[in-house]
Amino acid sequence: MVIARTIEALREARASLGGSVGFVPTMGALHEGHLSLIRRAREENVCLIVSVFVNPTQFLEGEDLDAYPRRDEADIKICELSKVDILFMPTIDQMYEQDELCIGAPAVRGYVLEGAKRPGHFDGMLQVVMKLLNLTQADRAYFGKKDAQQLALIMQMVRNYFMGVEIIPCEIVRDSKGLALSSRNIYLTAEEKKRALSLSQSLKKATEMVMAGEKSTQAITKAMETMLESADRVEYVAIVNRAFEPLQEVEIGNTIILVAAWVGKPRLIDNVWI
Repeated sequence: MVIARTIEALREARASLGGSVGFVPTMGALHEGHLSLIRRAREENVCLIVSVFVNPTQFLEGEDLDAYPRRDEADIKICELSKVDILFMPTIDQMYEQDELCIGAPAVRGYVLEGAKRPGHFDGMLQVVMKLLNLTQADRAYFGKKDAQQLALIMQMVRNYFMGVEIIPCEIVRDSKGLALSSRNIYLTAEEKKRALSLSQSLKKATEMVMAGEKSTQAITKAMETMLESADRVEYVAIVNRAFEPLQEVEIGNTIILVAAWVGKPRLIDNVWI
């Protein structure tokens, strides 16, 4: 495995690869959710590139950029065991200069839900993802469905800018009790982990209601909010279509039910695709 810490090293290593290339971008502190992406990319491509980069432009003032979990040595070992061909671990100075061109999230889809709660977050996310996709020149890039709005905007960016990469959505990975895996879960105490299960349990309740024939998004949202009372603060419960437009009734095959809430220190998100 080549560990590339500069743009030049990445380009040199990338030029040596032959066959299809899969790419998994991460912010490190790798867990089983990341590994599910890495395994799928490994299975579906001849070569595999993984990046570890905590991107400063997608953190807002007061968020946990400095405290974000970093486990470089463990991440390197995990990537070696996963038969990654190139691990890209750049510094901020490698990725950004002082006066940069900027990419803006779309005016509507980029400023609802996550975009409304974290204005500017998606601008920074799209900026770094475009850089990474351009640098790796991957045939396929793998993203988890847990960040559903992020995934939708990345797919739109690839479509709008005619980029020659296929974006592969991958299922959410959960622990044995149903909590969606996240690097920020390390902030949770044992008691908070129990309360955090209310997110996945509310989504399970929503799914059961749909399966029983309930289509009213208002009724489903109300039932979910009742189950989320153990969270410290609920930011939103939303039911939207794949274009992130609000729905009055669930559309089977075109619906995402999402929740964001604070439990203890971390802000948690989860969703289910119907």
